[in-house]
Amino acid sequence: MDGLTDKSSKKISIRFGGCFIFFLLMLAIFLSNAIAGMITSDAAVIMDASTGEILYGKNPDDPLLPASTAKLMTAIIVLETTGLSDTVTISPNASRTPSLKSGFKKGDRVTIEALLYAALLKSANDAAVALSEAVAGSEDSFVSLMNQKAVSIGAANTKFINATGLPGSGQYITASDLSKIMRFALNFPKLREILATPAAQVSTEKGRAIFLRNTDKLLSSDEEVIGGKTGYTYRAKHCFVFAAERNKRTIIVSLLGSPSRKNMWKEAKELTDKGFEIIAGDESKHLNPHE
Repeated sequence: MDGLTDKSSKKISIRFGGCFIFFLLMLAIFLSNAIAGMITSDAAVIMDASTGEILYGKNPDDPLLPASTAKLMTAIIVLETTGLSDTVTISPNASRTPSLKSGFKKGDRVTIEALLYAALLKSANDAAVALSEAVAGSEDSFVSLMNQKAVSIGAANTKFINATGLPGSGQYITASDLSKIMRFALNFPKLREILATPAAQVSTEKGRAIFLRNTDKLLSSDEEVIGGKTGYTYRAKHCFVFAAERNKRTIIVSLLGSPSRKNMWKEAKELTDKGFEIIAGDESKHLNPHE
């Protein structure tokens, strides 16, 4: 009798285990759909920074406009090819770049480091163009380097047409690719340092000071945020990619096409919490492999 009882118990246990796994699978699908229903941005991705695994995605491979998140790739190319103390003369072309500007004037001599702070903190377009000219002689030649780098790091569904992210025909990126670019950017200590800086003051060679404030508002409100890059144009709407750390685990969140800046901050926080919940759940499964 005891043998029959043991066999019956094993069958019940196996059936229960199977049902439990099925329940967890259905719950994961339900939660994923629930998140998708709440996210109003055109596309979003949560990525595990240590593995590159996408933990959640809404339209992750849809080609959308990058706005100033493109400056992340600009910074990567610059850091791979030039020295921070190298000096650049602001060209007439760079000084005429429209929209957000750093405050540098034609003929100003500034360091690569100062231009990087201006391009990434204030999202200054003139600084991004000056960096591109310093590296490749022209913005067009620099863009070729950006696109080559995108392909080499697996961001093959991306095409840049300028160093700034300003709108133009044929420029696009996906939320998945943007996360890959951010993941690669984290390999550069200087880039991490700049992205994590709430505000900074830089100066020209002649000593004219320029104050820069980071457009990433989560730095001051969420201590888990390592740093990120915002973007906005009328067509691209509000964009944001950033990295956050909790319990020594890092995730990357990218948002493209958010209808408002307020909405973007809200969804960024929600996706941060959801990403760490997913990671905690995976770790729990590894700790209890028979469940």
